Amino acid sequence: MKKIFLSLLCFIMLNISAFAQKPADLSGDLIIFHAGSLSVPMKDLKAEFNKLYPKVNVLLESAGSVECARKITDLKKPCDIMASSDFTVIDKMLVPGYAEWNIRFASNEMCIVYTGKARYQDRINSKNWYDLLLKPDVAYGRSDPNSDPCGYRTVMTMQLAESFYGKPGLASTLMSKDRNYMRPKEVDLVALLESNNIDYIFIYRSVAVQHKLKYLTLPDQINLKNLQYSANYQKAVVEINGKEPGKKELMKGDAMIYGVTIIKNAPNRAAAIAFLEYMLSKDKGMRIMERDGQPSAIPLPTVGYDKLPAQLKPFAKDLER
Repeated sequence: MKKIFLSLLCFIMLNISAFAQKPADLSGDLIIFHAGSLSVPMKDLKAEFNKLYPKVNVLLESAGSVECARKITDLKKPCDIMASSDFTVIDKMLVPGYAEWNIRFASNEMCIVYTGKARYQDRINSKNWYDLLLKPDVAYGRSDPNSDPCGYRTVMTMQLAESFYGKPGLASTLMSKDRNYMRPKEVDLVALLESNNIDYIFIYRSVAVQHKLKYLTLPDQINLKNLQYSANYQKAVVEINGKEPGKKELMKGDAMIYGVTIIKNAPNRAAAIAFLEYMLSKDKGMRIMERDGQPSAIPLPTVGYDKLPAQLKPFAKDLER
């Protein structure tokens, strides 16, 4: 009798353990607006997340980060998660009206990307790149500053280069060339590059890594990568279209850090929390991010730390401490 009782007890405990370890039975659509530079890791994250939560229909919508924010603020489109390539876009455009907090999670850097067919690709280096881009027979692309952080970060890089190389007027000269190759978001430029319509593009290093493209690393003083140079980066300022028609917003340079939030009226909040918990975990989502060229910045001080869901607090720091 005692053996039967012990066997029954073991059976019950094993089933309780299995039940406790089973992922929450989440389902429904999960809508994620994200920066174009996150397209590759987001697709990889979706595939891995769905192995745990197969009933969640993850809907990824890529655009420039500023455009993503405007879909929420201006168009009132339903959205659960927004991931921006510039954390300040969330702070300035979504907090506090549309979001309560903002986790900074990954870093990146500006670089010049090209293929083996680019003109002068065997000669370009960190000392002559601007001279080569200004040649009449060279075409280069960049994204629109009004739609995409990569666009205004490109302008910031040009402004910082003007000072760093001691070349007065360099930024305006570069910005006035090849404006017909400006696109709404940075990943749109990759198609132009790979079809040989242009020779070079200003874009994030992660995009070059993800698409297996060649790239020129720029000095840390201008590439917006190194927190050590944040004070210098802030000397670069770009004016973009503001939240309301006719109004302008000033964007200051800073070290390149991505941000993510859950929208206040998220239709599927439970799934959104589960997705971010997976995405921000070092051995899960951040492993994918690092593989795709976007090193982790976790944890950093977070706007609205006290309002974070308990599951997400380990991935941030309190600004007040």
